[in-house]
Amino acid sequence: MPERRVIQAEALAFLAQNPAESGTSVVSSLPDVSEMSHLDFEGWRSWFVDAVRRVIAWVPADGGVAIFFQSDVRHEGRLVDKGYLVMQGAEAEGATVLWHKIVCRKPPGTVAFGRPSYSHMICVERASSPGVPRPRMRHPGPDVLPDAGFMPWTRAMGVEACRVALRFIRDETNTRVVVDPFCGHGTVLAVANELGFDAVGIDLGARRCKIARALQV
Repeated sequence: MPERRVIQAEALAFLAQNPAESGTSVVSSLPDVSEMSHLDFEGWRSWFVDAVRRVIAWVPADGGVAIFFQSDVRHEGRLVDKGYLVMQGAEAEGATVLWHKIVCRKPPGTVAFGRPSYSHMICVERASSPGVPRPRMRHPGPDVLPDAGFMPWTRAMGVEACRVALRFIRDETNTRVVVDPFCGHGTVLAVANELGFDAVGIDLGARRCKIARALQV
C-alpha cells in the first residue's frame, strides 16, 4: 500500500534540511498574499518567486518535476498573474518549463469581476543536460481542463486537476514519491496515494496536518 507522511513544519526550512531522494517530484500550490499577513505585497511577491526557485532546486535532476497550481488574484484592483511569477522563478533557476495548462474554475464564458475564473498549472524540471533535447512527451495531457474537479476545501487544487498532474508524473517520470510542501488538507497526497505513489506533505497548521493524514478522495 502507498504510504503517506504529513509533517508539521515550515515548508522551505524543511526542504533545506531534508534533501530530496532520487525519484521525487513536487506538486503544490504556494500560499497567496492573503495567507501571509506578516508580509506586505512586495514582500510576498519576492517570497513567492524565491520559493518557486527553492522548490525547483530541491527536486532531484534525475527526471523529477515540480508542478505548481496557482490561481491569480487582484491587489488594489490590479491583476496579480501567478503564472508569470512561477515563470520568473523557473527562469531565474535556469529550469525548463515542460507545459502550462489552464484549469477552469468556472464555465468558459463566465465574466469574472474579481478573481479570474481560471487557474494555472505549470510543470517545470531542472535542466540536467543543457543543450540536449528532451525526449518527446508521450502523454502530455490536455492543455485546458474544463473543470478542476471536486475540491475538499476552499483552497484545494481540485481532484481532477491533481489526477492530470499526477498521471503525467506517473507516465513521464521515474517518480516514486510525491511531495506537497504546502499540503493544506492533503488533496495532492490523497490523489497521489490513489495512483500508487508514496506521498509526503508539509504544513504549518496542526489542524490541516491532522485532516491531511486521513483525507480520501
